Amino acid sequence: MELLSNTLRPETLSDVIGQSHLVGQGKVLFNMVKNRKIFSFILYGKPGIGKTSIANAIVHELKLPYRFLNATINNKKDFDIVIEEAKMNGEMIVVLDEIHRMNKDKQDLLLPYIESGLLILIGLTTSNPYHKINPAIRSRVQIFELKELTREDLVVGLKRALKHMNGIQIDEETLNYIATLSSGDFRSALNLLEVCYSSSDENKLVTIDLVKAINSKPVFFHDKNEDGHYDVLSAFQKSIRGSDVDASMHYLGRLLEAGDLDSIYRRMSVIAYEDIGLANPSIGPKVMAAIHASELIGLPEAVIPLGVVVTEMALSPKSNSAYLAIHTALNDIRSGTTGNVPNHIKTSSTTYKYPHDYKNDWVYQVYLPENLKNRKYYHKKMNKYEENINKLYNEMKGGK
Repeated sequence: MELLSNTLRPETLSDVIGQSHLVGQGKVLFNMVKNRKIFSFILYGKPGIGKTSIANAIVHELKLPYRFLNATINNKKDFDIVIEEAKMNGEMIVVLDEIHRMNKDKQDLLLPYIESGLLILIGLTTSNPYHKINPAIRSRVQIFELKELTREDLVVGLKRALKHMNGIQIDEETLNYIATLSSGDFRSALNLLEVCYSSSDENKLVTIDLVKAINSKPVFFHDKNEDGHYDVLSAFQKSIRGSDVDASMHYLGRLLEAGDLDSIYRRMSVIAYEDIGLANPSIGPKVMAAIHASELIGLPEAVIPLGVVVTEMALSPKSNSAYLAIHTALNDIRSGTTGNVPNHIKTSSTTYKYPHDYKNDWVYQVYLPENLKNRKYYHKKMNKYEENINKLYNEMKGGK
């Protein structure tokens, strides 16, 4: 029996759940299909939020020859066959799942045909393509990020699914509960609904109690006011930033109990550099080590290294001086406040003073553009580490 998630696979963009910033009327993918002019692109985002659904809708609406491949499962011979089919058809859409796992041989094989337009690539990945995709591929495609589906998005999709489930009885509260349990993953929500339907009594009645009997995962992302997933992550970061170790443990526990390791990893990595920063620069590598250990041992033991490092993060001194410095610099650049690189530090310069030729490996010279030479981006905070590393900076800014 075909899974409900496959039965409901969209065949038009209007059937896609959420992602209105890409598929809504007048938006980029909507217009590509409307104008019947499609370019190679990559869709990335969390599992179950619509990557394959969007690709499926596009190929069905355009009615062009297409093939679905998986970078892990399909071998080089499969890719060769697709290229030959494309040559016979004049062009072909290749939907490539797990594109971040494509090895160099397959990339080298595809690149010239993507370049020529013979192959139109729609890559799908859960990994950030700016980190995981070969630059040669990235330079030939557009990259679109999918947004997390809201609980409301999931409920809309679940209600569509009810039309394919003869005689089902389910109320709004139970649909909302299933959506909440699924944490933004529509595929997970559909599969849970389908299992509940198949496990219901002769009246096909699906209740919250039945859902709980099948999926006992507690809903810790939502309190009685239905504050969402991001509120818990926000509370987690603000508790660490505020040095409240007890609150940090509480919110870490809620995220762990829901099994949301990826969100924990990402948020801890941000906190290490945004909020702790130069006050304790060793915390970044410690966070990475804890993440690696957690991945190695998995749950439930993963709570141990994560608990240790989050405790240190909460108790650590804090500094956002580097965070503020780079954002101030970026604001200048984005507003057009730049300037020419000084002649003495250009590649061809003959007047550059090589610091290692001077006492203490330092010599005074101006590095910023002339119109910015007195601009100050970095302002130190009062902590031991920054006090120690600021001696040279103070000498340089003093022109000594």
